[in-house]
Amino acid sequence: MPIYDSIGQQYAGTRVPDPRIVYRLIDLLNLPKGSTIADVGAGTGGYSRLLAEQGFFVYAIEPSLVMQSQAQEHPQVEWLNGYAEALPLPDNSVDGVISILSIHHFTNLGKAFQEMHRVVKSGAIVVLTFDIRLAEKIWLYDYFPWLWEDAARFLPLSELAELIQANTQRHVEAVPLRLPYDLSDLFAAAAWRRPQMYLKPDVRAGISSFALADPSLVEQGIKLLAADLSSGAWDAKYGETSKLTEIDVGYRFLQAIIVQK
Repeated sequence: MPIYDSIGQQYAGTRVPDPRIVYRLIDLLNLPKGSTIADVGAGTGGYSRLLAEQGFFVYAIEPSLVMQSQAQEHPQVEWLNGYAEALPLPDNSVDGVISILSIHHFTNLGKAFQEMHRVVKSGAIVVLTFDIRLAEKIWLYDYFPWLWEDAARFLPLSELAELIQANTQRHVEAVPLRLPYDLSDLFAAAAWRRPQMYLKPDVRAGISSFALADPSLVEQGIKLLAADLSSGAWDAKYGETSKLTEIDVGYRFLQAIIVQK
């Protein structure tokens, strides 16, 4: 059973696609309007829909029916049930491929990248991922130290780039995603300036690291964070955070393109 059949019941409520991420995707894809894009591990289809609203046709590929059931329909989005390692698309059938914060759930990354390369014509493959080794240890990890350890399951960015290159023969560039303070897509570190958001069960349910964690460890961190927010201790320790408008905590786009010889 796909993992999000169990942990993704209310995913669409807190994982609202952020337009700024969509615009970066469009820049990195560098495709004309009307092009066809495969969104691999599309989840509830938020990014598929926003790309469709920008004039693209999108195949939203997702194995979890629970996630698919939360999607908002759009005439330019076609849903396909399938896994990254066996994409339900013919060879050379799309102009570009994206995968947004999904690859850590794939069972065979090498095969998944081979499949992405197989279905795309000559356009880019763009992956958004995260490398804890590039991140500063923000306040979040003081309350939930296991998050820091959990993030180690993400491959080092250099190894991931090498894996993509080995399986696609494409040139790979890493592009930082600095997180603004008001992201609508509440993935793991997105609420870095809004600590109270982590006290909300629905927000934590939309973050796989929380949803899959030992509940007793989560509860321990929640109690400590709630107490510090209530007493003013959080502000005393981390108040400088509130002055920042964006931070780099290790999120990266990887753009894989075919280099013309």
